[in-house]
Amino acid sequence: MLGASGRMGRAVLSCVAESKDFTLVGAVTEPGDRALGRDAGENAGVRALGVPLTDDRSHGLDGAQVAIDFTLPAALQANVRACAERGTALVIGTTGLNDKHFAALKSAAAEIPLVYARNMSVGVNVFMALVSRAAKALGPDFDAEVLEAHHRQKVDAPSGTALELGERIASARGRSLEDVAVHGRHGHTGPRAPGTIGFSVIRAGNIVGDHRVLFAAPEESVELAHHAVDRKSFARGALRAARWVAGRAPGLYSMADVLGFANDSY
Repeated sequence: MLGASGRMGRAVLSCVAESKDFTLVGAVTEPGDRALGRDAGENAGVRALGVPLTDDRSHGLDGAQVAIDFTLPAALQANVRACAERGTALVIGTTGLNDKHFAALKSAAAEIPLVYARNMSVGVNVFMALVSRAAKALGPDFDAEVLEAHHRQKVDAPSGTALELGERIASARGRSLEDVAVHGRHGHTGPRAPGTIGFSVIRAGNIVGDHRVLFAAPEESVELAHHAVDRKSFARGALRAARWVAGRAPGLYSMADVLGFANDSY
């Protein structure tokens, strides 16, 4: 587990402790973490798993068939490189990535099987597939708005999931999200520009993750939503991806591959 003492790392370890087919062999955290040396399971608030937290990637990956990465973008390239060098399959749920990070993922995918998703929740990925289908069927006559809410500690906005929702809507309309996205409105903005996709962001309290997509025409509207109430939904999705990717051929895979609808036409 990479990022073993973070919010998502602890959620994954909690699910590992409950599982019958996963065994934790390494738990990596950042240098200087006060929890270094502590049992990873106990640090996650569950039973002892017999694995101490370490800041040594090489040691943490020793004997691992699959690694799960919920860290920060700054750590991603080193994590990916370490997994590629060891031939360890990798599941990545880290968000806020840029072009250099995606280049690192593509490079590593030539050597190892790698699942990347901005959101590992099974429900969210089904939700995104439904949004793709709705966007294609409704067409550009329906205005599209993406609304998302997360806890006060989340550092990137809009969320990676919100951006992917926007990308799916834009793609269904034959457009690039960069050309049609509107991030926030303030003051005298004038009327809505046709074909734009609006984003609204909330950061408050301990909201795990809410996403809503509104398609609105003058005569009717359609709304799709997903509400996460526990981080374990993301953790269980990551473990499902880990179970699926073990033993796969090298390549860059998505949760759509994991869930079996990557080739569906919307």
